[in-house]
Amino acid sequence: MATQAILPFDVATIAAPPLARRFADWLHEPAPSEHRDRQRYRTIWISDVHLGTPGCAAEMLVDFLRSTDCDTLYLVGDIIDGWQLRKGWHWPARHNDVVRCVLKQAKRGTRVVYVPGNHDEAMRDYIGLNFGGVEIAAEAIHLTADGRRLLVLHGDEFDGVILYARWLALVGDGAYTLLLKFNVWVNAVRRRLGKPYWSLSAHIKKKVKNAVQFISGFEEVVARAALERGVDGVVCGHIHSAEIRQFGTVTYYNDGDWVESCTALVEHRDGRMEIIDWAEHKRAAALDRRVAEGACAA
Repeated sequence: MATQAILPFDVATIAAPPLARRFADWLHEPAPSEHRDRQRYRTIWISDVHLGTPGCAAEMLVDFLRSTDCDTLYLVGDIIDGWQLRKGWHWPARHNDVVRCVLKQAKRGTRVVYVPGNHDEAMRDYIGLNFGGVEIAAEAIHLTADGRRLLVLHGDEFDGVILYARWLALVGDGAYTLLLKFNVWVNAVRRRLGKPYWSLSAHIKKKVKNAVQFISGFEEVVARAALERGVDGVVCGHIHSAEIRQFGTVTYYNDGDWVESCTALVEHRDGRMEIIDWAEHKRAAALDRRVAEGACAA
């Protein structure tokens, strides 16, 4: 049985009442854009949020979390970017909002399972504990509504660069961070021009042949490991590339990320799995509004 950990922000165990009240007020602070109608799923998987970095699309993620409900929420690694926070502190208010949304879901009864990745590897020291209703696990086995067993893990253990050349991974991470910062500037200009979100880094990745080959090889290795474990499928993150692929009897799922594609993997009530592209959803909604406004004007 997992040990219940006591956090400094756990209102049930704080000794100082004023601090407890401040946290309770923070947790229950009403959101001005809170959605009335939420899309409900059986399960949601999100990963690679990279809180603590300028490239994190926190506003998009907050909008997604406020628009959805689920029985189980899996946080599949790299939720907080410890690598970047060690280099310099970056934590705007929207990153607090992401944490608040997750904790509020746990408080409403959603089971929240946090599987740490390589960027938040410090959380692996707390595997088996429960923080504010959030379970910390090295991996998980998820049983779908239609009876399939899915292995849930971050996926960095299958990345040869991470395993055998950590220094190279850190160098690559620095270059990637610069690209994501540039991505923020590009989208700031696009917003001023009235254009929707678009990821420069994702576009470049798709154009680079080596990146495409790496992604394909990663997917095959992860699917093979799932087959050896005797499960029906595997859900991971890590490579920032949302995908559903079939490898023999094993289904490979990647839930994507919230720095480039703004995607999540969801399970419907009947066990059907789907990738939700929230950036595309927002673009389509904006287009529908413009069409409706144009029709009204006519």
